[in-house]
Amino acid sequence: MAMDYKSSGVDIEAGYKAVELMKSHIKGTMRPEVLGGIGGFAGAFDLKNIKNMEEPVLLSGTDGCGTKVKLAFLLDKHDTIGIDAVAMCVNDIACSGGEPLFFLDYIACGKNYPEKIAEIVKGVAEGCKQSGAALVGGETAEHPGLMPEDEYDLAGFAVGVVDRKDMIDGSTIKAGDAVIGIASSGVHSNGFSLVRKVFEMTRESLDTYYDELGKTLGEALIEPTVIYVKALKALKDAGIKVKGCSHITGGGFYENIPRMLPEGKHVVVKKDSYEVPAIFKLLAKTGGISEQMMYNTYNMGVGMMLAIDASEAAKAIEIINAAGYKSFTCGSIIDGEKGITIE
Repeated sequence: MAMDYKSSGVDIEAGYKAVELMKSHIKGTMRPEVLGGIGGFAGAFDLKNIKNMEEPVLLSGTDGCGTKVKLAFLLDKHDTIGIDAVAMCVNDIACSGGEPLFFLDYIACGKNYPEKIAEIVKGVAEGCKQSGAALVGGETAEHPGLMPEDEYDLAGFAVGVVDRKDMIDGSTIKAGDAVIGIASSGVHSNGFSLVRKVFEMTRESLDTYYDELGKTLGEALIEPTVIYVKALKALKDAGIKVKGCSHITGGGFYENIPRMLPEGKHVVVKKDSYEVPAIFKLLAKTGGISEQMMYNTYNMGVGMMLAIDASEAAKAIEIINAAGYKSFTCGSIIDGEKGITIE
């Protein structure tokens, strides 16, 4: 028998078809700076606009969706996991005060099912639209024998820019500053290994409707990560200075909030200042997870936390909410050892 690449498990034709199917989604993310079409060897992006900045600084972020992809396989729903991949990268760029410029995705799969790959990329493109980033390229790698045919992993990489004077670095945070939380949509993309231990990962379990969630468990868990780029942009456009910013990802409050603090400053978070979403209460109750562990693993309903001068807090909340988010004052800065107290 004559050997060819297809008999080894790699289908080049499927690759071509996947690219054709995803083109329409990618088109919607284009920015004027993108040069050339899809299909070149490298994504080209014109930088002439950054000449208007005094000291342009490039920012980059790379991340995946963790074991949340497992949920997409089980639910056979692949059109939002790409939003998560983009969110994890661009939210980190926004945290530094930057504007995401472009994004690249990487999909490794056991077998290339073109329709499924196009669904994944549709989500990536949606995430790019929500953050104003152009999807300038990507890679779909077929890995027969390395992973099961119906499984895949998804990761991404984003590049952004900020003028050095606009960087958010926490250096000007002082006692008395307000801490503002911007609501999350649920679990986002962190802590899924624990979620998968607490709840049975079967179609039946995921399709169970819970009154307190107002939806099925699967729907609540796969809800995509909120992209906070436009919230931060709205504040910048309004001339409100964000002194510090934390993207609440793996490690929850305890690990992420102190990352925005200078030495000698401490955050006090009032946990009754907002309603913790039902999914976290259900998770804690079902798994018998301690409160400390919940706040050390999950975002607990706050995906982004900002430090802002107390005199601008009310206006900041108004602007963030007008941009389509939900925000609230949830704490303040005090003098003390760098860290966080939840009370």
